[in-house]
Amino acid sequence: MKRSLAALLACIVALPALAQDASADWDLLEDPQKKLLVAYTRFDNGVSIATRCADGGFEAVITGLPPAGSATRRPLRIAFGDEDLASTSWSVAIDDTVAVADLPAPFARELRAGGRLRIVVPNGAAAGRNLMYDLELPASSASIDRTLTTCERPLVDPRDAELETLSEDGVPVNLMWGVRPEPRYPATRYARGFAIISCVTNPTGSLRDCAIESEHPREGGFGASTLASARRARVRNAADPRGPVPTTRVLYRTHFVVQGYQTREEEERRRENRRLEREERAARRAAGG
Repeated sequence: MKRSLAALLACIVALPALAQDASADWDLLEDPQKKLLVAYTRFDNGVSIATRCADGGFEAVITGLPPAGSATRRPLRIAFGDEDLASTSWSVAIDDTVAVADLPAPFARELRAGGRLRIVVPNGAAAGRNLMYDLELPASSASIDRTLTTCERPLVDPRDAELETLSEDGVPVNLMWGVRPEPRYPATRYARGFAIISCVTNPTGSLRDCAIESEHPREGGFGASTLASARRARVRNAADPRGPVPTTRVLYRTHFVVQGYQTREEEERRRENRRLEREERAARRAAGG
């Protein structure tokens, strides 16, 4: 994970190492040998925002935030233009001043228009006060588009509004897991990572049209492992467990961590997942499934 993030940050700060586009847009850096393309913008307060396509994997990050400490997730409240601040959750990279977007493509599509962007970091200032960054984004007429299209992400996607309404568990309230996805830890040198997958449900409860929305580190194999687990997963109709499943979108996140490397937050998440699994088993038994 450290090398993956370091590669991204190096692309932002080491301008001579890569070819740079000097047009009036977000800065664009490209390394064809590494199949790497990064669009980024910097601010005087130390914050940078970047989207990147790295060998088919798409990422969006915010750098220069207050340290997150040992947390693996951090809340950020975000608003574009005059919108109300919305609560979002981001993954914390090895460099704990960097936040990695769960849904990088929708975030990148919103960044393209430029304009005002507010980011509130809860407890980010002294004495536990909230810290707000009030930024004026430059519009990007080409650079962000290139990172999206290079990674085969659409410039406009009607799924964005639907995806952003899903919880981290990803199953709408009218559905429940029949068989949770259980990916295997990939053969990798990384001690931790994550992946987020979106799928469409079939009436039988199986999943189709699954896609990797994000994964980190990119070369860790976590996305492929999570994607493979979708073939075995099943959802059920919560109101009628024996009835057909409505066609809808689900989004689920998988955390990977090697035994012995867990943080307190990850231990709490593991206990919560076990509690949910017990409740789901009880619900299936009650339904006769």
